[in-house]
Amino acid sequence: MKRFALTGAAGYIAPRHMKAIKETGNQLVAALDPFESVGVIDSYFPEAEFFTEPEAFEAYLEENRAGSGLDYVSIATPNHLHYPQIRMSLRLGADALCEKPLVLSESELDRLAALEEATGRRVWTVLQLRVHPALVGLREKLAADGGRKEVVLTYVTGRGRWYLKSWKGDVARSGGLATNIGVHFFDLLAWLFGDVEQLEVHVREERVVAGRMELERAGVSWFLSIDESFVPAEVRARGQRTYRSITIDGEEIEFSGGFTDLHTEVYRRTITGNGFGLEDTRTAIRTTERIRTVEPGGRAPRHPFLER
Repeated sequence: MKRFALTGAAGYIAPRHMKAIKETGNQLVAALDPFESVGVIDSYFPEAEFFTEPEAFEAYLEENRAGSGLDYVSIATPNHLHYPQIRMSLRLGADALCEKPLVLSESELDRLAALEEATGRRVWTVLQLRVHPALVGLREKLAADGGRKEVVLTYVTGRGRWYLKSWKGDVARSGGLATNIGVHFFDLLAWLFGDVEQLEVHVREERVVAGRMELERAGVSWFLSIDESFVPAEVRARGQRTYRSITIDGEEIEFSGGFTDLHTEVYRRTITGNGFGLEDTRTAIRTTERIRTVEPGGRAPRHPFLER
């Protein structure tokens, strides 16, 4: 049985981590969040210690190293806290299992690689789309087909006015729109089609970011937004505020279902040493960092939503 600690216990994604720890037969020994709305812990690990102060959380884990020890720290906090909390985990003698984006810059990846070597511990991340059965099948099909593809990626998730006033709307803390809501799609594209060879940003605004990238085996026009007005009318008519679409050579790829147990599968792989590490996430981190800095412009084909 592995012993876990969890940061960001009051967050949206934390219950998936608790569920995964439980379903893989392991134990949550301590949890951290500055907010106290964490009653969900009772459904999984009512005996877990809980802290609202990072210093007390870290001290508790440090004091218990000589006892049963700690195997993993699961990190589900706002993006800018990932890097320091991963460092804390490794210094405590535990592996880190961190939500996306793992970190906000490629230089942080490099520093973590050095710390892995110094401590002998590992940094893992949650790239759950890579274990989605439909997407695993798609990757196998693309490998068999060969050839270069033309891809259109569209992701619109309607968010209220709160979004831009929270840490998510602060580029320094979230990494910006492409990082916060898009990093898993950029990882998916690199996993399916290879490394990014060329990148253009056509629009970079608070609610919309869009551009074009050339990968080894595909050209991709991409569009990300939190503006609900971009959700197609027929989708909004069904009461939905989110629209997700990926087309490959004009054929839409369906993968909206099958997400229920993906975190649990990532945990299973991680515990057996077959999870996703620093280098697995490098292309997506590099891409989103470049999107923050590339001057908008370019001549490549624009996403159809930009012509509306």
